[in-house]
Amino acid sequence: MILKDVLLVSISLVILVIGVLVGVAFLTLLERKVLGYIQVRKGPNKVGFIGILQPFADALKLFTKEQSMPFMSNFLIYYFSPVLNLFISLFLWMSMPFLSVMFNFELSLLFFLSVASLGVYTVMMAGWSSNSAYSLLGGLRAVAQTISYEVSLSLILMSFIMLVLGLSLLDFMYFQRYLWFVCLCLPLSVMWIISGLAETNRTPFDFAEGESELVSGFNVEYSSGGFAMIFLAEYSSILFISMISVLLFMGGDLYSFWFFVKLVGLSFFWVWVRGTLPRFRYDKLMYLAWKSFLPCSLGFLMFFFGFKGAIFAFLL
Repeated sequence: MILKDVLLVSISLVILVIGVLVGVAFLTLLERKVLGYIQVRKGPNKVGFIGILQPFADALKLFTKEQSMPFMSNFLIYYFSPVLNLFISLFLWMSMPFLSVMFNFELSLLFFLSVASLGVYTVMMAGWSSNSAYSLLGGLRAVAQTISYEVSLSLILMSFIMLVLGLSLLDFMYFQRYLWFVCLCLPLSVMWIISGLAETNRTPFDFAEGESELVSGFNVEYSSGGFAMIFLAEYSSILFISMISVLLFMGGDLYSFWFFVKLVGLSFFWVWVRGTLPRFRYDKLMYLAWKSFLPCSLGFLMFFFGFKGAIFAFLL
């Protein structure tokens, strides 16, 4: 019986990973198409019908290119950082509730915070091990940014946890049957989305890849497979943040078609922001995290704490 359970979980995991990787492939195509239309051009339209096979052609090209190794790099760390980055990004998806048997554990939000914070180390190791001043600078900027926004992300999440009094993602689905949390706490939801943009190093917070001054940032020395893995990890994180956002404050009914429509809509928002907004200034990024989001999220947390306390006092 245990063997059958293990087999079912393993098959579910493989299906989930394949689904995420295919989703990432088509998210890159969506991004290139949308950015193309925003800039009044077509985007990829040659490989396959209306360019639908373009992501697979790109993957084939990237993984068959020659791997360049910087002569003075710390080889093992340099080589394994992108692999670990992709692994951590896919490992996050274990917390996603599944229709069949899966790791639907009770502490999935705690797992999300623990694993997401590990992604900082891979970026730092990738920047340092390349032995390039530009990649090190990009890595340090990415680490400072990610750590800063993880603080506000955790506090915003604690406000939602205070409303539900549970750490399971399934709890959020049950509590939002009649009212979405986005209606109840709109400012927190907006802050969560902005923090998610900063966490995934996306425009307008893509300081890890400041082309004008860093020439692609921490991944400047990577090519072929290493670059592809860093790329896959970034887009997998975008999909995951979109998924968890839908679960947290947009109803999150996993068993309906609309859950996936909302997920795609939120992923589209990530692309839309990239095509619309210019890059932020770095001091303003830090100011936003520490002087705006931190006090605001702490204020909301204290409000919900008092709100829950008043309800319990009234019931008793």
